[in-house]
Amino acid sequence: MPNKPATAKTPHAKDSPITMDAVYTAPGYLFRRMQQIAVAIFVEECKTCDLTPVQYAALVAIRNHPGIDATRLSAVIAFDRSTLGSVIERLETKAYIERRPAAEDKRVKLLHLTRAGAALLRDIMPSVDRAQARMLQPLKPADRKTLLALMTQLVDLNNEASRVPLRAEDALEHFRKSG
Repeated sequence: MPNKPATAKTPHAKDSPITMDAVYTAPGYLFRRMQQIAVAIFVEECKTCDLTPVQYAALVAIRNHPGIDATRLSAVIAFDRSTLGSVIERLETKAYIERRPAAEDKRVKLLHLTRAGAALLRDIMPSVDRAQARMLQPLKPADRKTLLALMTQLVDLNNEASRVPLRAEDALEHFRKSG
């Protein structure tokens, strides 16, 4: 009789019930919970500015790349292009950005930070810094560095698995050539 290959017992083997502990300790569950916590802390710290983390990232990218279009912005902040449209609309309604037609193609709208948007970014930085510090505060300083290094590695190595992979270099290279 041939030997069967040895198989490792998985947490979800047919003869073992799935427990809530298995859910609570799964990487995906922990990442989702940390995302919820991170957003809650950000929103709480930045409540006077009425800004979400994605709106903040978009404002920073627009400040750093004046005249970027929405497609490139989507690639730079790794955010779904169709959902980004509503983020841009909210920022425009709040008078933090303005859309201007591109010289070569009036259908393409280029994004620019307004004075109010620049002032908001300047004013919100202490709140953003507090939010980032609060997210990591429970950890020892060495553990914070380790966590950030490991998370950076995971995000980089799994970038292609994302619905919206980060394409900052590609987007900005095209932006530089067209600008």
